Amino acid sequence: MEVIQASKMDPRFRDEIADLVKNYDFTQCLACGMCTAGCPYSDIHEDQDPRKFLRKIALGLKEEAWNDPYIWYCTMCERCTIECPMGVNIPSIVRSMRGQMEPKGYLQTIAEEHKQSGNQMNVSQEDYEETLAWIEEELQAELDDPDYRIPLNKQGAKYFYGFNARDIKYYPQELQATLKLFYAADLDYTISTVRWDATNIALFTGKTDDFLAISMPLWEEVVRLGCEELIVTECGHAFRSMRWGYRTYWKGKEFKIRHILQLLNDLVKEGRLKLDPDAITEVVTYHDPCNTARKEGVWEEPRELIRSFIKNFVDMNPNGKMNYCCGAGGGGMAMPEFNEYRKAKGKRKVDQVVATGAEIVIVPCHNCIDQFNDLNKWYPEKAKSKNVHMCSLMERALILEKKNK
Repeated sequence: MEVIQASKMDPRFRDEIADLVKNYDFTQCLACGMCTAGCPYSDIHEDQDPRKFLRKIALGLKEEAWNDPYIWYCTMCERCTIECPMGVNIPSIVRSMRGQMEPKGYLQTIAEEHKQSGNQMNVSQEDYEETLAWIEEELQAELDDPDYRIPLNKQGAKYFYGFNARDIKYYPQELQATLKLFYAADLDYTISTVRWDATNIALFTGKTDDFLAISMPLWEEVVRLGCEELIVTECGHAFRSMRWGYRTYWKGKEFKIRHILQLLNDLVKEGRLKLDPDAITEVVTYHDPCNTARKEGVWEEPRELIRSFIKNFVDMNPNGKMNYCCGAGGGGMAMPEFNEYRKAKGKRKVDQVVATGAEIVIVPCHNCIDQFNDLNKWYPEKAKSKNVHMCSLMERALILEKKNK
């Protein structure tokens, strides 16, 4: 073991980090190692030990702390935090330190493009509106309703739907399935053509100016259209960005923010969405995105929704608040230089899925589902199960009643 030299300790460094995170919670560290025991990846590869990282800060080892790869290896899933007896939030420290550094991979590129175009995929306004028009035409035919229209910029709609730019650029069928559910439930909602992407990569870069430049216009659009509630799509970091950012920075007119699975569960319980309990015959399991479940407390409603129409549901172990990160959190998908580490971490999730015997994995997060699809390529045992969003599975079971024109 390397000897720690007193000459390398800078007591002022702790104050620097404390100023970044706006509190001194890390000084309460007991050095007990519960954070490392709770991290599912601490033994996967080197420099993945939250306790060692935190001790470097507490001891004032400034140079070692700033150069620690852990800052970028950490998926910021907060599993270490819920295990800590003192509640030290290490991912918060990681994010704050990242904000003082040059981002890795494509993180900053994505942030810059989002600020310029209004969405993280850099989709042009023309392509956005053309895709919505295409989805509208598809739904007119599918629903046998030539009068169907996507409610764009509807003033006074109850719900404002914010989604992921991947739905426009890569997965328009996912958005189409969601809007079909909204149609079946007669939902009073709107989609904006001004600001619509709820994601925010600056959640992972730690750069507050970028974060506000990206999220603030969407919150303002919710208020401008007079909506009561912002519904966020199946995207963990979009949901976390909207909720955490709203609590931390928003000072305007108040409105509610909910995950789409919370809304859909209510619609099913109210009888506004009818699902065939015999439509899904496969064994199904559910992945809890860290940003949705552990950080924002949404894990019960999705399971209530699942049990309302799926007979063969087998939960992962552990699950809910204690579930494992998929291995691509903290912006990992946008840092290709760490793909091997992302692959190694994903094996823990593969083992979880395989143990359930699932043929279908519900993955209610765009970032997570991209990781899960990569896991299907990397691990033959995982390729035996299909990865889907909840809305797509619900569409399979949807009982669509003919509407009066």
